[in-house]
Parts: sequence; structure tokens; C-alpha cells
Amino acid sequence: MNSLKTADASRIEQLRRELTHHNYRYYVLDSPEVSDAEYDRLMRELQELEARHPELATEDSPTRRVGGAPAEKFEKVVHRVSMLSLANVFDDEELSDFDERIRRQTGAASVSYVCEPKLDGLAVTLLYQRGRFVQGATRGDGAVGEDVTANLRTIRSLPMELFPEDGVAVPGSLEVRGEVFIRKEDFRRLNEKREQEGEPLFANPRNAAAGSLRQLDSRITASRPLSLFLYECVPGEGVPTFRSHTEKLEYLKSLGLPTNRYARVEGVEGVREQYRQAVEGRHALPFEVDGMVVKVDDEDLRLRLGQISKSPRWAVAYKFPPEEESTVVEDIQVYVGRTGALTPVAHLCPVKVGGVTVSRATLHNEDELRRKDVRRGDTVFIRRAGDVIPEIVKVVESKRPADAQPFVFPAECPVCHAAAVKDEEGAIIRCTGATCPAQLVEKVRHFASRPAMDVDGLGEKLAAQLVETGLVKGFADLYHLTKGRLIELERMGEKSADNLLANIQRSKQTTLPRFLFALGIRHVGEATAKTLAEAFPDVHQLFEANLEEISRVKDVGPTMAQVIHTFFHEPLNRQAIEDLLAAGVTPAAPQVVRTGTFAGKTVVLTGGMGAMSRDQAKEEIERRGGKVSGSVSRKTDLVVAGEEAGSKLKKAQELGIRILDEQAFLQLLQEDAR
Repeated sequence: MNSLKTADASRIEQLRRELTHHNYRYYVLDSPEVSDAEYDRLMRELQELEARHPELATEDSPTRRVGGAPAEKFEKVVHRVSMLSLANVFDDEELSDFDERIRRQTGAASVSYVCEPKLDGLAVTLLYQRGRFVQGATRGDGAVGEDVTANLRTIRSLPMELFPEDGVAVPGSLEVRGEVFIRKEDFRRLNEKREQEGEPLFANPRNAAAGSLRQLDSRITASRPLSLFLYECVPGEGVPTFRSHTEKLEYLKSLGLPTNRYARVEGVEGVREQYRQAVEGRHALPFEVDGMVVKVDDEDLRLRLGQISKSPRWAVAYKFPPEEESTVVEDIQVYVGRTGALTPVAHLCPVKVGGVTVSRATLHNEDELRRKDVRRGDTVFIRRAGDVIPEIVKVVESKRPADAQPFVFPAECPVCHAAAVKDEEGAIIRCTGATCPAQLVEKVRHFASRPAMDVDGLGEKLAAQLVETGLVKGFADLYHLTKGRLIELERMGEKSADNLLANIQRSKQTTLPRFLFALGIRHVGEATAKTLAEAFPDVHQLFEANLEEISRVKDVGPTMAQVIHTFFHEPLNRQAIEDLLAAGVTPAAPQVVRTGTFAGKTVVLTGGMGAMSRDQAKEEIERRGGKVSGSVSRKTDLVVAGEEAGSKLKKAQELGIRILDEQAFLQLLQEDAR
């Protein structure tokens, strides 16, 4: 092997390792490290080297794969027909080559094409049986994907049942394919909410869509504004034979399925004109696009053209040119979100990127800031990632001022000056102050919530008014509110003020588990608050407890113990607790019954109850030594089934677990109380 070939072979191996790594970051972790443009550049270099040395090409090369391997967290789905990805073209010459190959291979003088916006989302396949949605999966590696049926069901634009137009027959089995994405306005609102709550921002809509669809908890997916467009269907029982792709798209629309806009054009000249219009109008679209998909319209020509291992020969993605501009970082400031997360933000010399003036760019967290090594005075390249969020692509180190120093991340909250510590994942730094003004609205809302101090009538809007008017600067201020000050608030009448004050007064008599949960200690949920209260019956004991003593508490690991220890040794938090006790709050130590029907038992609650709330039922079970679980398994001892109980009841029946209706449950509670 000559030296040039040896060098190429070494480079091929390096590129394969890099692309495999980036595939994993992008498809499995939903946390890309490079831009799409950089990824495309690496892939094209590998394709060129493998074409130059076909003997070095291997079946496991990234050029032979469609995407990343499916994650192990979901059930695997084997695709009946492989889900392919599209080859990319980047300029007019490459587009002409694509058109010329098609005409040469088919003998056609001219070809009709369909042009569609290339959505930057996550490819999925949906299966309908007798007109009803039964299963959905991600593309995965093209041959095997992940079953995300429960999450897809949360997408409002996805029909659970087909509603065809008059005269259109519903096929017995229909498999359709498309893209899950997030519209620009929905993405903006989603990130605004995350910024307010102190959560890390999504880098772009594609990343947000992929991460949302791959949540194990479908309730999280339901809280994300996902959308769906479909553009392909697989031959199957009762599915017509189509003469063209245009006909296929119209068929999907006739079944009530969501489809995107498209244009049918003649020849490569028609594609060029459509591309020009697409580039000019990309920012006016309600969703993010990174190119235009060009497909042969004639289905017979498609069959004749076939596919290569990675892509169909009859379609390409004509990518848009990246939009980047350079500017100078004037300052870097750290902001505190509503959950205490400290986020560094670069303040920029204003510059227009893609028609929008950009003056700020988030740096996400300390690790990202360190990785890019952004400093005050640096010249940087800015890209509007996802046409929405300004992103610093890289620093131009050759233009760095001689006196530019690395940014020093604060060790304390810039607002309240309480200690700032990294979370258990080591990515986000959070303020530990219990009453930090930057996060006080959320803290007060949580403090007053039902499972905490249970102050009925004190929700987020009222909490915001109390904080914004200066009436509440800490938890204890709630217990010093007066009717005269309350009725000055918007939409607060005398009766409402009286009710609120009565509920606040009533909350003084509480339990220690509720009190600890109300303090909003990170990682301390209701169950941990209960075990902490059992181990330390007086809150002052937690002031003196060392790290080892806290670590010995049931279900409290080293990371959680460190957070708890830090919280109770922060002077500002100790003062907040002392102020609450001085205001008359009396947290009683838990009295747990260790014998009886529920002692040592795992209970699952499902369905609605009339005599008490789910929280009250849980509290009664735990007070009697039982544990309430959210899912049914072979370790479950009892299932309490209220009205409209669903899948949990069915699973309990299948496993032969003892099931109680509400009346029998209440009877057991009465018997245990005797």
C-alpha cells in the first residue's frame, strides 16, 4: 500500500469514528456537538474517499447507514420496508448531475419533479389498521426503529382515526411516513417558558422535536407542541396503485392525513426556479426548513431507478446555504431562571443574520461556554440556529484581543448571593437560595401547592402579584399579609382576601414531610421529604446533620445527600426556616402506623375517587405504613380502582393482584383507624 493510500485509509477510519460519534449524539442522545453543515462536510469527505478506494468501503460505514442505532429504552420495531434517508446536493452543478443521471438511466427527455420543503424534524412511520392508528415508530437505523406509539398519540395533528372524503375507501392496512417537527412560533414559546423556569434552552426545533418524541413519560411529550406532516405511504392491503407522487399526496390528504405544501415542476429548470423561491421565502414559512426535497413524480420511473444502500436514486435534498455573520462579544452575563439555573448569555454588537438583528446569544451552561472558550472582546461567527435561536458557532481566535481573559463563572448566585452548585448531571449550575428573588414566584407557588402547605387559592398568578408588589419577599411574609394590603391587588375582593387569609392561617398546622417538601429543595419530592422527616423528626436536626448521616437515610444517595446538606447549611435558608417557625408554622413529625392492612404494602391508585382526592388517599396509605406506586407490577400488593380506571386496572387483573373499589378502600381505612 503506497503512502497516499495509507494516509487515505487512516483518514477514512478517523472520519468513520467521528461520524459514528456524531450520529450517536444526534440520533440517540439528541445532543449534537457539530452543526449540520459540519456533519455534511465530514460525510461528503468520507463518501469521496470511499469512492476513490472502493476496496476500503465496509458495510458498517456511516455512508451505508441511514441514521443512528435505536435506543435501548424503547421496544424495537422492524420496518417492513426500509426507511431511507436522502442524499444531499449543495449547488446547481450537483443538481444538474442528479437530473442528468435520471434522464440517462431512464431514457426520458425531460422529467417531472415534485418539490417539497425539507423539514428539519424526526422521521416516523405510522400504521393504521382498518382506519385506526395502532403503532408508530422512529426511523432508527432504517431497518429497526423505536416504538413511540404512546408519544405519537399526543400529537394533535395526528388523526387517531382516518376520516376519508366521500367515495374514498379506507384500506385494511395503511403504513404512512412523515416528519415530526415543531413550528417556529411554538418553539419560541417553548423556549421562553423554559427560560422563565430556569431550564436549559433547546438549541433548535429539530433537537426539541427529537427529544420530545423520545421521552419515556408521554406526559412530557404531551406538554411539547409537536406537529406532523406525512409525505409517503407503503404498498399494502387496500392501498391503491399510484401513477405519480402527486397522486399519492392527494390520496393522503383525502384520508384526512396532514400533508405539507408542494409544487410539481417540469425539468431541472423548474426545480431551479422553485429553489430560488424557496430560498427567498424560507423565513416566511411557519416551520423550519433547511432545504428543498426534489422527487421524481412518476412512480414507474421511481421503480426503474431503484435505490442504493443508503438513499433512493429518485430523490435528493437540495440544501440551503448556511446563514452566518461575524460580530464581537461585548459582554457575558449570567442570568438566574425561575428554578435557579444560572445561564450565561453573550451580549453582542448587533448584527443582522438572515434578516433579523441579533444582539444576544445563549451559551447554555458553563460547560458549553468552556468548550467554545468564548471571552469578552472575541470576534465570533453567529448563526441563527433553526432560524430562531442565535448560536455562537465558533470563536475567531486570530482576532482575540491580547488582554481577553477566560470568563470566570460565579460561585454564588448573582441575585441573592447564596451558593451556586452544579446539579447531579454536572451540566447546570443552580442557586441554592430558598427565597432567591429571581425564582421567588415559582418558589411561592410551590410552597402553597396542595402537596406542600396546601394554601388553597394561592396559584401562580397571585404568587406573581405578591412578589411583584413586594408584599412577599420570603415564605414567612405570607403569614404577615393583611386584608388591607390584599384588597389592593388586582381582582382581589374582600371575600377572596378573607378566604385566602383563612387558608394561610390553617396551613400553619402542617406535617414535617409537607413542610420539607414545601421548601423546594432540589431532588426532594414527597417521598424523600417523608423519609427525611422520619429520620430527623425536628427540622433543626437537619441543621446539624453531617453528610454521612444524611446519606444513611433510606433512598437518599450521595448526590441527593450533598444537595440536602448544602441546603440546610446555607445561612439564608436557615433564616428562612426560622422565620417560618417564628410566624407560627408548626410542622409535626410524622406518626406512622407500622401494623394493619396497608403496613409494608405497595398500593397503586387508579381512576377517580369521590370521597377524597388522590393526594389525600396517598397520605392515608402512607400514614398507615404503605407505599404508593405509580405503576402496576408483580410487586404490587393492592390496586384501588376508582371511576374510569384504565390500563392499570387491566394489568392488575391480568396479574391476579387484589383489587379494591372505592367503597372497600374506605372501609379498610376505617378498620385500620380503630
